Amino acid sequence: MPKKYEIVRKKVLTPDISSISVYAPLIAKKALAGQFIILRASADGERIPLTVSSTEGELVTVVYQKVGDSTMTLDEIPEGGCLTDFVGPLGQPTPVEGVERAAVVGGGLGCAIALPVAKALHDAGAKVDLIGGFRTKNIVILEDEMRSACDDLYICTDDGSYGFNGFTTGKLEELLKAGEQYDKVYAIGPLVMMKFICRLTKQYNVPTIVSMNPIMIDGTGMCGCCRVTVDGQVKFACVDGPDFDGHKIDFDETIARAATYKEFEQRRRAEHKCRLEGMENG
Repeated sequence: MPKKYEIVRKKVLTPDISSISVYAPLIAKKALAGQFIILRASADGERIPLTVSSTEGELVTVVYQKVGDSTMTLDEIPEGGCLTDFVGPLGQPTPVEGVERAAVVGGGLGCAIALPVAKALHDAGAKVDLIGGFRTKNIVILEDEMRSACDDLYICTDDGSYGFNGFTTGKLEELLKAGEQYDKVYAIGPLVMMKFICRLTKQYNVPTIVSMNPIMIDGTGMCGCCRVTVDGQVKFACVDGPDFDGHKIDFDETIARAATYKEFEQRRRAEHKCRLEGMENG
């Protein structure tokens, strides 16, 4: 039997993105689409909130991108190694009841979160179009898994190297112009992508749910970094969300706040690489 919080399976999806399947039977039993976990790679490590991508038996799979010191430390743990903490499920599940026709839009790493949402909708009987956007063909992730979770899958690449040539907004607009009538659109990905998806769906009067997990840090609401203005009221993505009505979010405010930590993350990533290189040379 695996040990508590053991990484039973690890898979490299791209040079910067990997998935781990962690032995956590209680979480696997209860987790629903849209919910997240908080993990720590080491006893003195930071708390990392990651949305549950899938569950299988007693395993919980999460997908992460190496963007800073903490996620790079996480990436160094091999199969058979154990995490210090793995807590959840947290957050509110994505609402999927009563939806008959849906479009789920994922951007980059957000496709790992779009996947369980599409699957939950599909399993509930909805007809689902899943749109996955990537910069280029060689960083497309989870294509087979996404295809099995929807009725129609549309892969988009910014450079036209695979699938639809253009952004996810372009593909969604094409479908809407062709007469597709969605009960609801779900958008999960970079804040800018979600902003423009919402701007588009508002023109067509299509209710739109967005996941604000990209701005979560602490995962408890205490740090305040995930605060977001929704319909003029301050909400916290980790406790009130992470899903919100996308047409009511002040995206400009949220995007400006999210940029605060980019320089720090880049510096920590560079410092981590320098430490590794020093160990290798020593």
